[in-house]
Amino acid sequence: QVQLVESGGGLVQPGGSLSVSCAATGSIFSIYNMGWYRQAPGKQRELVATINSGGGTNYADSVKGRFTISRNNTKNTVYLQMNSLKPEDTAVYYCNAVARTTVWPRRDYWGQGTQVTVSS
Repeated sequence: QVQLVESGGGLVQPGGSLSVSCAATGSIFSIYNMGWYRQAPGKQRELVATINSGGGTNYADSVKGRFTISRNNTKNTVYLQMNSLKPEDTAVYYCNAVARTTVWPRRDYWGQGTQVTVSS
């Protein structure tokens, strides 16, 4: 199994910056894509950004130019730097990893979520 432990998040004023990180631990054989999703109250979970093992990235249109995703393959960690935050960015942010372990084949794993609140 793979455990995803998120850190960061919190409360920030509009226009401010915040970062979150997510470390994957466990009997990892290989991690393919890693990414961040978010879910606001009353809404469905949506993609924020993903990054593959080669560093290729994909962003939701709503965060392009403001958010930056990166990863450290040695540490099995993915980061999300969020700048110019808006109230509509308020949500629980979930880390995702597509990974293969020494026992299980390739599958999705999710973190427990971390709250990001943008408010004055």
